[in-house]
Amino acid sequence: MTYFPLLPPSVQIDAIEQEHLKKQQWVGQDKKGFLRYRTPYLALSRHQATSCNCAGDTVTIGAADEIDDAGRAAVKENLRAFMPWRKGPFSIFGIDVDAEWRSDKKWRRIVPELPELKDKMVADIGCNNGYYMFRMTEHAPRFVLGFEPSVQHYYCFKALNAMAGCSNLDIDLLGVEHLHLFANCFDVVFLMGIIYHRPSPIDTLRDIVTALAPGGTLILETQAIPGEEPYALFPQKTYAKVPGTYFVPTALCLINWMEKAGFTDISFFSSSRTTPEEQRKTEWMQFESLTDFLDPHDPTLTIEGYPAPLRIIVKGRKKIVK
Repeated sequence: MTYFPLLPPSVQIDAIEQEHLKKQQWVGQDKKGFLRYRTPYLALSRHQATSCNCAGDTVTIGAADEIDDAGRAAVKENLRAFMPWRKGPFSIFGIDVDAEWRSDKKWRRIVPELPELKDKMVADIGCNNGYYMFRMTEHAPRFVLGFEPSVQHYYCFKALNAMAGCSNLDIDLLGVEHLHLFANCFDVVFLMGIIYHRPSPIDTLRDIVTALAPGGTLILETQAIPGEEPYALFPQKTYAKVPGTYFVPTALCLINWMEKAGFTDISFFSSSRTTPEEQRKTEWMQFESLTDFLDPHDPTLTIEGYPAPLRIIVKGRKKIVK
């Protein structure tokens, strides 16, 4: 892997390599579920773009005139094999991929509080197709490693970056549970849209503290419920039709979790209510989306009757021990 030589001596390199090899043997099987995404990845990786522009809202890989009409039709067909597209927007050889989420809106909320990324080691936990990783390249990080256990998202990023050629980005089929192997490794960790899927959020935050270098920063974005008290909702079955949702905190509850996990200099800097302009069905994501998750008679409630989610962003630092 390209990132192994970049890891500091503080990490458990043998264990990381072992996990990597185990995941590669697993995903390398010639089974339908893996070939479904590996095949379009291999087809798309034959197209190398002459340019990649990640500075705008749309991550633009290549231009329309770089391939002929037949080639563009084949690229589009292979891109559609990765549906549903959750994060975006992208433009690939002139093909506009309008994902479910207008992820540029979230990125714009983060940028004013973005820590220094230039020459830094960065981790994006649950990176999906890598939209935010591509946006980070404008800030010249030394390296960004995406942790992504989903085969669909793993191969989607690999396809996109095979075409884009961003040498300081890579992905591995690792999850939150592997963070403790990366002790004192990352200057910045992004954890966005993940923590409410973790049954033990404070343990997850402690693992991130372990993985951060001293003085390193966590950017944490999550669903939250309104309220001024340190409470968390524990939904019975689903929350906004999403299974596997454990705790949906208020902002103060999240800050308390971070304090108990060992973070310092914690700041809460963004709260917004998601709208159908930011999360919706598209040609590239044709399943249910936000309007299907909320009470049709009262959009302040989910379909289950819980408070409708806010999206909040906080950041905190790992202490420097003198």
